Amino acid sequence: MAVSAPAPGGGTAPGGAGGPGGADDRGPLRAAFSGLTTRGRSFMAAGGAAGACSYVLGQPDLLRVGALLAVLPVLCVLVLHRTRSRVAAARRLAPARVPAGTEAWAHLRVENVTRVPSGLLQLQDRVPYMLGPRPRFVLDRIEPGGRREVAYRVRSEQRGRYPLGPLQLRLSDPFGMVELNRSFHTQDMLTVLPRIEALPPVRPGGDSVGRGGGSQRTIAVAGDEDIIPRDYRQGDDLRRVHWRSTAHRGSLMVRREEQPLRARCTVLLDTRRGAYVGGGPDSAFERAVSGAASVLSHLAAAGYEVRLVTDTGPVLPGPGAKGVDAAEAVGLLMDALAVVDHSPGTLLADAGAAPRGANGGPLIAFTGALGPEDPEALAALRGRTGAAVAFVASGQVPRALEEERLTALRRTGWTALAHHPGESLARLWQQAATELSAAGRGRY
Repeated sequence: MAVSAPAPGGGTAPGGAGGPGGADDRGPLRAAFSGLTTRGRSFMAAGGAAGACSYVLGQPDLLRVGALLAVLPVLCVLVLHRTRSRVAAARRLAPARVPAGTEAWAHLRVENVTRVPSGLLQLQDRVPYMLGPRPRFVLDRIEPGGRREVAYRVRSEQRGRYPLGPLQLRLSDPFGMVELNRSFHTQDMLTVLPRIEALPPVRPGGDSVGRGGGSQRTIAVAGDEDIIPRDYRQGDDLRRVHWRSTAHRGSLMVRREEQPLRARCTVLLDTRRGAYVGGGPDSAFERAVSGAASVLSHLAAAGYEVRLVTDTGPVLPGPGAKGVDAAEAVGLLMDALAVVDHSPGTLLADAGAAPRGANGGPLIAFTGALGPEDPEALAALRGRTGAAVAFVASGQVPRALEEERLTALRRTGWTALAHHPGESLARLWQQAATELSAAGRGRY
């Protein structure tokens, strides 16, 4: 939430109106007079003319009328000048992270912290054109200490991180004499995640991937010597306190009764600029990013420890990252995929040596057009055992050349499938599971 709070003396706290010297600061009082409308200027001109006529004609009553006409705009300027710096605003996104094509709501709250009612308020929030038109609202006068709330929807078909704000506020007096602008500095970020497609509950091998299946193993504690104690956490059972370690460390330590060994899976995303043609939400690169996000989410929900590797190297957090649980790790990977872009690389071999390691589990790759060296590079990354599935973006090179390189990749032990535009990843996932099961390589 972005908040602008009043500061002592009628100013604003950091994050409120524009910084020092900005056009929207409180600044010199004469700057506020630039907000006089045509009506306000006309009143001042009429007041000056009435004063001049009273002097020439010797009519003191006309002077009083002229003074009233000239003073009214000045009073409006003084009131709005103070009110502008005593209006607080806040923005709240619900939610702040959404998949592409899903709506989010931005809630704006405006509060009058002065002892006098505000005039007419006009709000405009700056949003990127990808999220839609700029929202505009008109609020009636706000009583002292009162608040008003409005909301608008934003939606993007393209993943990414989009700033919302700063909020612009225009105040006007009830007589229409003055209009003053106020701009807040604070912004909120909306993260639009890649599209995630639901995949069938099978491994590439035909087996169910429900929780608690063969994808997890557990090491039971055999005796006191095998215990690996950890620091006490709030809520831990005191019966699990390991007193020997507590005495040695000087702080409460508890037993680790179990250590789950989670099956691992690595997803390789090809981001080379030269491997993809075109752009936009329906491009081959966006299909690859969406596919990687779908597989990561699917296998993480099935109990796998997942990690993401691109042609430039691994994306943190990696397996077993300290202080990061499984749900948080997947969330960080989704955030990384929301902003991933093309790399200038030309070879998939740059992804790094053996991205899976000895017990890395299956390797799922989403690639663009394969070059002449890519089948050999992918063969080296695959290793000797385990399942390896490649979803290759189709339509980037001539059909005959595409089939030739898919065949070369299959000879190295990969299950390679062409991912055509508009084709369901769920169908390809099921096809890969069937092919690996028939080949006897689907057990992991």
